[in-house]
Amino acid sequence: DAFLQQLPIIMFTLIGGVFADRYDRRKTLLASQYIQMFTSGTLAVLMYMHVVQVWHIMGLSFITGVAQSFGGPAYQSLLPSLVDEKDLPNAIALNSIQFNLARVLGPLLFAATLATFLKWGYNEPEAMNAAFFLNALSFLIVIGTLMSLHVKHVPPTHTRRMREELQGGLHYVRNHGSLVALIVLAAATTFLGFAVLTFLPVFAQRVFRGGAGTYSRLMAFSGTGSIAGALVVAWLGKFKRMGVTALTMQAIYGLLILAFSMSHTIWLSEVLLLFTGASLMMVFSTVTSLVQLIAPNEIRGRVMSIYMVAFRGGMPLGSLAGGYFATIIGAPKVIGIHGSLLFLVALYFLLVRSHGIRESG
Repeated sequence: DAFLQQLPIIMFTLIGGVFADRYDRRKTLLASQYIQMFTSGTLAVLMYMHVVQVWHIMGLSFITGVAQSFGGPAYQSLLPSLVDEKDLPNAIALNSIQFNLARVLGPLLFAATLATFLKWGYNEPEAMNAAFFLNALSFLIVIGTLMSLHVKHVPPTHTRRMREELQGGLHYVRNHGSLVALIVLAAATTFLGFAVLTFLPVFAQRVFRGGAGTYSRLMAFSGTGSIAGALVVAWLGKFKRMGVTALTMQAIYGLLILAFSMSHTIWLSEVLLLFTGASLMMVFSTVTSLVQLIAPNEIRGRVMSIYMVAFRGGMPLGSLAGGYFATIIGAPKVIGIHGSLLFLVALYFLLVRSHGIRESG
């Protein structure tokens, strides 16, 4: 299910970037939300009729991923049109906060909905159906908000074939060293840095001899740190030497992961996860802001789509590679190696050759 949702994001996001530069970004994002509401509602109906099968879930997940591959670049390139340049890092950080709150509160709201309907006398399948229907209806809030936005769309003066516009976006990024470096930095962050979250269940069970409760606590500390880091970036807004700050936080993030991999004390690991969450969110918010500030509006959709492919693609690939090596040398050693490599990548850009990152911001 998760793989089939991620696959189209990697496959079609670059095309989504071309759409974001050609057409009205707000309407593209609206279409993406309508499709996702449709897939959620379809799943709810299939469950209600007791006819849902595995291929239904797989197909709906794939369609959802396709919708997200077009909605993502449209959203990322629309954001700079809604706020002043100096407020862009603040807006991106606030968006990160709502994403992390949704990650934490979503399962809690789902559980609360189930409990409420069970209390009202519904059986478990009926309560599950109600929760899925409410999830589909929740898209109406986003759709209503997007419809209330008034952003003037300026169509491009001329359009070329899809392939030529894709090549144009890649050519622009390739000829701007700072963009290449920032995209490489984002890919390295997700490939090497996100595996620690993937392996948290392993640490909870094998290192700390706990269960689901221990894992939940570890995730809670990481999520709280992410929100705190996003709040710091939101408070700072646009500031000088953002590139140096991103690289410094990247180096700190790598060292924190390395320290976490060697910790066998639960309270120390929780504190380390708190700071890893904060530093990761500061890196993500700052790097995303820099990419959006560098890219001109007429090509921002394609630039952000390339950035998104690098960022989103690094997560599953890093988890896949980390999982393979964990079976050979163990999860703690893999995480330690990842942290060390992240630190070295940041050090290279800081001290050896910045490719324009140090001068950005």
